[in-house]
Amino acid sequence: MTTSKKHKRAIVSVINDLVTDQRVHRTCMVLYELGYDVLLVGKKKKNSKVLPDRVYKTKRMHLFFEKGVCFYLEFQIRLSFFLLRNKANLLYANDLDTLFPNFLTSNLKKSTLIYDSHEIFCEVPELLATPFKKKIWLTLEKSIVPKLKYCITVNNSIAKWFMEKYTIQFNVVRNIGDFSTVDQLKSRAELGIPENKKMILIQGAGINIDRGAEEVVEAMQYLTQIVLYIIGSGDVIGQLKQMCIEKQLQDKIVFIDKIPADILVHYTACADLGLTLDKDTNLNYRYSLPNKVFDFINAGIPILSSRLPELEVLINKYQIGDFIDNHQPKHIATKINELLSSIDYSIWKRNTQLAKKENCWQIEKQHLIEVIKQSAG
Repeated sequence: MTTSKKHKRAIVSVINDLVTDQRVHRTCMVLYELGYDVLLVGKKKKNSKVLPDRVYKTKRMHLFFEKGVCFYLEFQIRLSFFLLRNKANLLYANDLDTLFPNFLTSNLKKSTLIYDSHEIFCEVPELLATPFKKKIWLTLEKSIVPKLKYCITVNNSIAKWFMEKYTIQFNVVRNIGDFSTVDQLKSRAELGIPENKKMILIQGAGINIDRGAEEVVEAMQYLTQIVLYIIGSGDVIGQLKQMCIEKQLQDKIVFIDKIPADILVHYTACADLGLTLDKDTNLNYRYSLPNKVFDFINAGIPILSSRLPELEVLINKYQIGDFIDNHQPKHIATKINELLSSIDYSIWKRNTQLAKKENCWQIEKQHLIEVIKQSAG
């Protein structure tokens, strides 16, 4: 890490409250290591947790609104004025909901702009259900993205989609965690995880509708000597907890709220099987390559996945798991039993070591470094 005085300044913008977004944190760390004085800007919520100490600066804006149209309008205005008031050589916009203030400022102040699209924003389920809102965001995207020079996204399928739609290159930086600083892992006994049962795991900050969690909860009716851990947050968590009570599955399912990545890694390493069961209901889910897949690989646990393009390529390449054929709860239960008792289980587990070696942040961040250096050159 560089220790010289920073002479270049980068302002990184994101619409969340900065606490658990590991992709943005890794971006800031790369910029810091490249000699930038980094300022990360986001929002402050009423229930926001205290930020951990970081080597770069942070700014969380207090907003009057926390959701809805008023929130987005207020955020755009506040971020625009903040960026216009502060000097920066590089502006780094995360997702479409921060792009307009950054694009406006980069044009007015002749700053370099990098756009990092974490998903196909206009195809998220929330916008598919509200055509008018989707039209507004799509109009904004169409008017700005084709004019950009430095763009990044999370996998090859989404990069190809953007290329076909806007005829510009999107560089790929996948959501691979930085596990190089993880200390000694805790045991099941230390974490209170049953040692006489197999542990299967759903984790992440996007445990939402149509991502297979509801069906996994129902599948637990047909499984014995297996405990399901659901760790994280999402719009379907309340429904899952209610299902758990109605079906009397409290002794089979454990819920843990969203926890920091450095704590989550201990639970992931204790699991016997990682689940990623997104449905092909929209483009974002179809082309998904979730962070948790790389968490599972790093932890050395096989994966049960739905057959989606990016996941199928990764899992088949390294032979680290298997796929469901449909989302029927009984079928999912059957597949879970099959994987946990398969003669190939030890092979899948062993193969995660090669996958871990070839899919690590130390390698992946070189793609980000290349884009940043090109933008500065």
